[in-house]
Amino acid sequence: MSEQTKPSGDRRVVIVGAGMAGVQTAVALREQGWNGAISLLGAEPHQPYDRPPLSKAVLLGRAEGSAFEVDFDSLGIDLELGLEATGLSADEHVLQTRRGPVPYDVLVIATGAEPITLPGGEDQPGVHVLRTVDDAERLRPVLAGQRDVVAVGAGWIGAELATAAREAGCRVTVVEAADRPLAGAMPAEVAAHMAEWYADSGARLLTGARVAAVEPGAVLLADGTRLPADAVVVGIGARPATGWLAGSGVELAPDASVVTDDRLRTSLPDVYAVGDCCSFPSARYGERLLVHHWDNALQGPRTVAENIVHGPAESPVYDPVPYFWSEQFGRFVQYAGHHAGADELLWRGNPSGAAWTVCWLRSGVLVALLAVGRPRDLAQGRKLIEKGAALDRAKAADASVPLKSAAL
Repeated sequence: MSEQTKPSGDRRVVIVGAGMAGVQTAVALREQGWNGAISLLGAEPHQPYDRPPLSKAVLLGRAEGSAFEVDFDSLGIDLELGLEATGLSADEHVLQTRRGPVPYDVLVIATGAEPITLPGGEDQPGVHVLRTVDDAERLRPVLAGQRDVVAVGAGWIGAELATAAREAGCRVTVVEAADRPLAGAMPAEVAAHMAEWYADSGARLLTGARVAAVEPGAVLLADGTRLPADAVVVGIGARPATGWLAGSGVELAPDASVVTDDRLRTSLPDVYAVGDCCSFPSARYGERLLVHHWDNALQGPRTVAENIVHGPAESPVYDPVPYFWSEQFGRFVQYAGHHAGADELLWRGNPSGAAWTVCWLRSGVLVALLAVGRPRDLAQGRKLIEKGAALDRAKAADASVPLKSAAL
């Protein structure tokens, strides 16, 4: 009997990665009626946990951890921790691990992303990244000691780290090689207003500043500036954790993401990918998207589970409106959509104030929005993006008018 024609009760789904995407895939399989075996493999020794609290409550010592409240035993999910995948023998339907081969009928790759490190800083004492609970535990005493902290990178994670460090009473300098914060995520006219938040919080932001070297107790910039640093936190992005797939036959994109189709199937039979490690084609935006955000790791597993249990003919395609949020400098920042192909930017509210929204349009249709302290705009705007709604520009620019009322 072939793997594909086995009754589901005799088949085994192996999920590589026990973060949000992996855990939610296992849970969704049971919810969709999968009655075969499920093995969930996690490289870390800890019980599976949620990552967003790491840069907030866990880092500040307000929580000991952020473990998922999932009863794996009652769901019949075989959880194996401290087990790292090392390769894939797809022809034999075998996953290679440090403890030996693991056979599968269906494999789900959910290995997430890994932080990009600072060249030359990988083995330096006092140089940190913030991706795992162990990373947060190593940083916590530094913040509690109100030390000098240098954050390299003024992206989302750099802003959240600076926020937590300032709240803990640390002296904070954020170093950014680009000419503005969020250079890879926001256009200059939007980022300019967000740059002001650093000084308002008491953090120092240095843009156009490149790190030349990390020394004991200091960061040396290319222009010769020496910044005191009891701790250096590197937040210069993340890349898909897919190196272990080399030679496996799984197609990878130039950005190292696993290439999936619109149902999150990879180039190999019986192999899916979900979450931060993969990219998917978006008909809505006309391009392949790699989304490194929590909501993608929450939504994608439902698509994977439905396709495994019911087959592609009965399952919807995966083409979500990307969404994420960030808490920084006393502000709740939310973003929905994808603005790369937009041809018009529209403001709602005063960006110098506490609450405002930016809308991006393409041929008059709302494709993305950024909401600062305006969660109602986000909720309404996300639905409008899903519908492909065109906006009345005058109404949309009037912050006193509900955004949904601006739909044509």
